[in-house]
Amino acid sequence: MYHTAASGKARHLDGLFYFPYNVVMKTNTKKISVAICGASGYTGSELLRILTGHPLVTVTAVTSERSAGKKVSEIFPAFLPHARLTYEPLQKEKVIKKADVFFLALPHGASQEAVNFFYEKGKRVIDLSADYRLTNRSLYKKWYGIPHEFPSTLKEAVYGLPEMFKQTIKKARLIANPGCYPTGALLGLLPAVQHELIDVSSVIIDSKSGTSGAGRKSDVSLAFCEVNEGFKAYSVGSHRHIPEIEQVLSSVTHKNITVNFTPHLLPVDRGILTTMYAPLRKKISEGKLFDIYQASFKKEPFVTVYEKGLYPNILNVRSTNFCHIGLKVNKRTNTLIIITAIDNLVKGASGQAVQNMNIMLGFEETTGLKTVALHP
Repeated sequence: MYHTAASGKARHLDGLFYFPYNVVMKTNTKKISVAICGASGYTGSELLRILTGHPLVTVTAVTSERSAGKKVSEIFPAFLPHARLTYEPLQKEKVIKKADVFFLALPHGASQEAVNFFYEKGKRVIDLSADYRLTNRSLYKKWYGIPHEFPSTLKEAVYGLPEMFKQTIKKARLIANPGCYPTGALLGLLPAVQHELIDVSSVIIDSKSGTSGAGRKSDVSLAFCEVNEGFKAYSVGSHRHIPEIEQVLSSVTHKNITVNFTPHLLPVDRGILTTMYAPLRKKISEGKLFDIYQASFKKEPFVTVYEKGLYPNILNVRSTNFCHIGLKVNKRTNTLIIITAIDNLVKGASGQAVQNMNIMLGFEETTGLKTVALHP
């Protein structure tokens, strides 16, 4: 059921053990230079952590408005391999000379212009914001409250869910990295939707996320005393990831799909557990259901379908790029119940971004990513 640890010496980080997979690289292989814009936030710093162990890239520039002039090691002492780097303001004309690939871990709305600039200058861009995820500009304005100013660049963006769009990602220069909630929900739902197992008009998605999903910012509602020992729903029926989920499901079914989605805030640092409920169109045995899901993901290195009777736990995906999926058929109500677990900062953000970079550049998809998490 679980992925086994790789060869190599285990190292301790963030309370867990990580086993780096050895990647053989020819000595004459030129490393790709990478810039991270917005590198002092949670997703930006997670990119730094992941790329520390990537043998085919070198981080050559990091930007941060609030940390400009400070060394990376001042903000994140654990990132000693990046101690030579100093945060700088995002001056696009200056930064563009420093890298071949640009990760943008900027707030929603702030990525639009920068993505357009780097893309038009011929760079490869992976945007971790929502600015290039929604293909419909009016839908973007409705949910994010601002217009999209770069329609021609928006048309070039490829939605970066590798398990569904791998072939288009290979040819892309601009990747719209999926949101964390949509990643967990879509990976759980797609096999059932593609095989027409469920009534797509009655899908319920219930998600619980760690507080890092809100970003690294000062906010009273996210303070320790406000979150600890609490558990609440938020953005009920109005979360901005709803149109993203609906867009992908609609593209698969060629119907206008709407879903009921409710996110909750867990008093933990990271991780998303998503439980989905959908009426089955016809009766199906759990054995057949498991066969369909395992066949759907058999070539996907970061998706694990659990055996019957076992269900995911966010501890088992912490700081990894894996998505774990558990399944159950409620025969009394003829309902399919799907449970997924991901780390919101890795498979839900930075790890998936690196996975997309690997695919786009023709690297082995798992390079720098294939780790397992062990908890006490």
